[in-house]
Amino acid sequence: MPVPLYEAKAEFFRMLGHPVRIRVLELLQDGPMPVRDLLAAIEVEPSNLSQQLAVLRRSGIVTATRTGSTVVYELAGGDVADLLAAARRILSVLLAGRQELLAELRATESVR
Repeated sequence: MPVPLYEAKAEFFRMLGHPVRIRVLELLQDGPMPVRDLLAAIEVEPSNLSQQLAVLRRSGIVTATRTGSTVVYELAGGDVADLLAAARRILSVLLAGRQELLAELRATESVR
């Protein structure tokens, strides 16, 4: 039996639901990067990065190319960058709304 689209979408967003994976995708927006550069930029244990890269690779969202002992990762397509930009816009709106609420709360503290 085929998986309903909403379940496939939920699985996709679960795959994105790890800070290291998000950071890798952000870094790869600037172009392909070798693992050593990703490690330096993210500052996690190599085994942790390896696990997260494997998840991204299995999902098809990134690709890996090996040249000698160097493995270089890159985004599989430009839509990922669009998705991250949309997430930034949504988060900006949500955080701006919270700032407005915080300002309102602070203003009412002086009234009481």
